[in-house]
Amino acid sequence: MSSPDPQDLQAFTQLLASPMRSPLREAALADWSRYKLARQAAHVRAGREGGQGKQGTWKKGDYIASLTAPAIDLRGAVFSDVCVGYADLRGLRLDGSRFELNGLAWTGLKGTQLRAASLRGAHIAQARLMDADLRGADLSGAHLVGADLSGANLAGACLRNAHLRGARLQHANLVGADLRGADLSASHVYGAAVWDAQVDAADGPAAKLQRDLVVTPDDQAVVTVDRIEVAQFVYLLLSNPKIRDVIDTVCDKAVLILGRFSAERLAVLNALRDALRARGFVPIIFDFDKPRSQDVTETVKTLAGLSRFIVSDMTNPRSNPLELQATVPDFMVPMVPILAAGEAPFAMFRDLWLKYPWVLDPLEYSSTAELLSVLDAAIVAPALARHAELLAQRAQSLRVRRAADYLPPS
Repeated sequence: MSSPDPQDLQAFTQLLASPMRSPLREAALADWSRYKLARQAAHVRAGREGGQGKQGTWKKGDYIASLTAPAIDLRGAVFSDVCVGYADLRGLRLDGSRFELNGLAWTGLKGTQLRAASLRGAHIAQARLMDADLRGADLSGAHLVGADLSGANLAGACLRNAHLRGARLQHANLVGADLRGADLSASHVYGAAVWDAQVDAADGPAAKLQRDLVVTPDDQAVVTVDRIEVAQFVYLLLSNPKIRDVIDTVCDKAVLILGRFSAERLAVLNALRDALRARGFVPIIFDFDKPRSQDVTETVKTLAGLSRFIVSDMTNPRSNPLELQATVPDFMVPMVPILAAGEAPFAMFRDLWLKYPWVLDPLEYSSTAELLSVLDAAIVAPALARHAELLAQRAQSLRVRRAADYLPPS
């Protein structure tokens, strides 16, 4: 295990030894900042100059780089009863360090600047890290069980395999954070932002590490969910009733339009979209010719599940058959196939049409004008009627037969 730099350890220990909430602490913070920034500046100079060049050369951008330079080495150090909130600890190397408790019940690091700091495998018992700046910090394998990270900025931080069971992450910024392998069980995540966070697969072995997440504030009845992405969604539903209205509106009005819309067919796409929009629907267009940045089938499934009905242009299909075969069996959503005159449905379409009653008969059209003229009668009305039939089918009570009814009269 690495040992801390003696000079760095002495400077940091002097800061910790200063009395809290006193002029001596303020002076110690100033001394620490001067020491830290001087060490970091020297580190940047040495690295940029490679030991050569004019002494003292300071290049453009070096000052900003020096603020988070890993020049202070406290790896493997052991500290006791630390309370040093709002200190500048940016870029510190604290890998494997231990923050032990004797007289205090927590380690006080509230508001501390720890941007780009390295705390791999650090033991921070019951840490109070509220509002701390941990952007880009490396907390992989860190022990933060029961830590309070409320309002902390963990954007882009690495929390792989970190131990955060029971931690408080209310209103924490976890945008872009790496949470793979992190144990978040029973943590409080009300209001946490997790956009673009890296998480383990829902069906993987690490899924159990995200169970019983508390998504409600402390003064409300406890609501728990599994998986932090679900927690953010449920939080939005609980905190903003309008979100529920939006979801209901989308599911009631959305119409998914599928097809391969090359340049010559763009007029059909635009006309169909505009006509549906004029009728109060929310058209969602999926063009198979567009570049793909994610799994196409999963995208289509997501959109299909939100739609009132689907219109699928099977003219000159390419990807369309694959997506329909993957989507139609899973969703009882009316699907209206359309195709230009002279075209034929793809070979496997008949199987879908025979097996799934929510697939309507294909509608052949000779021109865009003809298609729009029969839009209500041939597309909208049949799709809505089939939707109503499916709703009625779902509402039916299960019918149970009795073997006794089949016995011959005695």
